Amino acid sequence: MRSWPSDRIAFGGDYNPEQWPRETWAEDMALMREAGVSFVSLGIFSWSWLEPAKGEYEFGWLDEIMDLLHANGIAVDLATATATPPPWLSAAHPEMLPVDHEGHTLWPGSRQAWCPSSPVFREYALALTRELGRRYHDHPALALWHVSNEYACHNVPCYCDTCAAEFRVWLRRRYPDLDAINDAWGTAFWSQRYTEWDQILPPRKTTTFANPTQLLDYRRFQSDQLLDFYRAEKAVLAETSPGVPVTTNFMTLTSFRHLDYNQWAPDQDVVSTDHYLVASLDDPAAELSFSADLTRGIAGGRPWMLMEHSTSAVNWQPVNPAKAPGEMTRNSLAHVARGADSLGFFQFRQSRAGAEKFHSALVPHAGRDSDRFREVAALGALAGRLGEVVGSTVTSSVAILFDYQSNWAAQGPCMPSADLDPVTMATTVHRLLRERGIAADVVHPGADLAAYDVVVVPTLYAVSDEHAAAVAAAAERGAQVLVTYFSGISDLDDHVRLGGYPGAFRDLLGVRTEEFYPLVAGDAVALGTGTGTRWSEHLTSTGAEVVDSYADGPLAGRPAITRRPVGSGAAWYLSTSPDDHTLGALLDRIVSDAGVRPVADVPAGVEAARRSAEGGASWLFLLNHTGQEQVVPASGHDLVADAAVDGQVTLAPGGVAVVREG
Repeated sequence: MRSWPSDRIAFGGDYNPEQWPRETWAEDMALMREAGVSFVSLGIFSWSWLEPAKGEYEFGWLDEIMDLLHANGIAVDLATATATPPPWLSAAHPEMLPVDHEGHTLWPGSRQAWCPSSPVFREYALALTRELGRRYHDHPALALWHVSNEYACHNVPCYCDTCAAEFRVWLRRRYPDLDAINDAWGTAFWSQRYTEWDQILPPRKTTTFANPTQLLDYRRFQSDQLLDFYRAEKAVLAETSPGVPVTTNFMTLTSFRHLDYNQWAPDQDVVSTDHYLVASLDDPAAELSFSADLTRGIAGGRPWMLMEHSTSAVNWQPVNPAKAPGEMTRNSLAHVARGADSLGFFQFRQSRAGAEKFHSALVPHAGRDSDRFREVAALGALAGRLGEVVGSTVTSSVAILFDYQSNWAAQGPCMPSADLDPVTMATTVHRLLRERGIAADVVHPGADLAAYDVVVVPTLYAVSDEHAAAVAAAAERGAQVLVTYFSGISDLDDHVRLGGYPGAFRDLLGVRTEEFYPLVAGDAVALGTGTGTRWSEHLTSTGAEVVDSYADGPLAGRPAITRRPVGSGAAWYLSTSPDDHTLGALLDRIVSDAGVRPVADVPAGVEAARRSAEGGASWLFLLNHTGQEQVVPASGHDLVADAAVDGQVTLAPGGVAVVREG
């Protein structure tokens, strides 16, 4: 077994030699050496090449590639190749295909054409995994196992009969009896009461709105089904290839919320993720930083692996813009700054055919003689110089709470506003803190909050009593707690907490909301110091100081922002979505009261983050997102320019620096 590269930031990506003739493979090795590639993810979509017919395995080509990679000093993250079945398997067993919301079978011809509950697919996938584990366990190139790929990207939710039967099995484990299900799902409404287990179905397309808690439980079930599938493959690898670490690549970009990664993380030997910029966002780079901090939170603060991102354009958006010169490097260092110890890309060589032929790669269609490949090679060299950063961590005094299951509940049917995306406030607060150079961890509500001086609870719609109590305890011991609108509204069964909103946090905050006043798109409400959009509330203070009030409309004169002293800390409530200036000023006051300082004194448009190691070593990452030269106070040695820094570092337009401090 080969050790994972630890003397550098591991650099590489998905390698698909089966797409290319053998005479290309030697050239690939030379290009990998030139680019500084130190690892590849291999064989992710190669099932039809490894097993062209049932039980007939062809490993010769993979043996050859593994040997070539070893000879060139490249570590292999070897896939179990079970992400997509070969055509012969789905032709023989069409019952394993997923079924959509309206009952349509999703046929092969793309990828992930398999039902998460299919015993047939599991049988064949585990057989292939067993063969791979046995054959390659002792191969000197093998450093990591890569189970499947991007679980749930395309095949959940599935509504087939197999999933229906497995859903009932899952429900029997979760609930003691049908009475408990009827209570949890509120089936007294609309005559939905179940009297036999077989009456329960997946939330398929129906006449009108589905039962919200049934939908919530089905999302939990589908996440658990895929996690069980992952565990089954991992168990086979533990048997056939003991001692080799195992991972699967998450997708922590904020638009992907199909799986509860907090439940998956304990089963990963290293947490890895894929991230791609979404061009339609107002600030894609800010979303990248949030997603990186979210990944670090899922990893429990430990270093993590960026399995995939892109050198330039992707292929799956309505318009796929290319990255500007230097943008790939800034994107990559933003991930490293926030805890990534590996930089992977999809893919090594840009495909000539197939649905992803216009997805960028380390080696573009233009080949070696291209600006893109020259930037790739420069980044690979920089990854080598950043080896001293490996294993260091990020420390923050600010926590932003984020829970996939609460998000699922908040996305249920018949909410007060369809414009209420539960992630909006979390990403907005994170972006404004980032603009101020303030580090933030994005963590589950069940995380230990003892080390945080500021705790932000952004649109945490569904929350347990235990987690609500932990937030209150943080304020008691001295933290500044900021709770935003539509938090604490329901319990984990999506039952509204009665007596006035915001339910679970009402006593902590010293406020009571009688009614929501959501705002339609384009509307705003005046505040004493700015404007609010998207949301407002008929709010009364029951013991909190009124910091700002609504200045017009039906809520004129009522509190909009409040503060209540709690223990040696304070609890703040934000009942609307303010403009950036207003929310930024509020965050300035909160972090000042908490004594939280920025990572560095940075000008607008410069992103700053710090990683630290035991023993006191630290590295300041500076990313200039502007088109102008910027100057930042710093001292030490810039690993990017390989030059001393004495008092200040000058960042070129779009430039970056990584300063070893001291």
